[in-house]
Amino acid sequence: MKKTLLIAATVICLGTVSPVVHAQDTGINGKWHFVLETPGGDREVDADLAVDADGNVKGKWGAADVAGTYKDGKLMLDFPVTSEEAGVTAQMKIDGKLDDSARLTGNWAFSEYGGTYKAMHPAPAAVSAPDAKPNSPAPTVDPQWAVNQ
Repeated sequence: MKKTLLIAATVICLGTVSPVVHAQDTGINGKWHFVLETPGGDREVDADLAVDADGNVKGKWGAADVAGTYKDGKLMLDFPVTSEEAGVTAQMKIDGKLDDSARLTGNWAFSEYGGTYKAMHPAPAAVSAPDAKPNSPAPTVDPQWAVNQ
């Protein structure tokens, strides 16, 4: 009886701890939508980041390869980017932190430019049934037909 209770308690503990451990491990892994605030208006960039067990960050910033670190909720990226708009290749530096609402905020610098940014995971795309027709009325059944059958 004691052995059964011990096994049940262990399963319950593992079931409740596992999501917490998994949530901590994910950190900044995944897709992000960055909004860089500039004097000329907001610039938007999509990134896909992955953090290894040592806190090293790899991934993509648009078409550029990302390099940096993520430790204790702090993000530090430093990687080369070519800007078609500015006609220059320079180091993109992103420093920031992950806040309680799972958003990244901080500062960015590129060539002689710089400012603040905000980033969030993009909203998942809506999924609809393949045969669903939007705004089509539900089929109706003639009550007389149902009675006569």
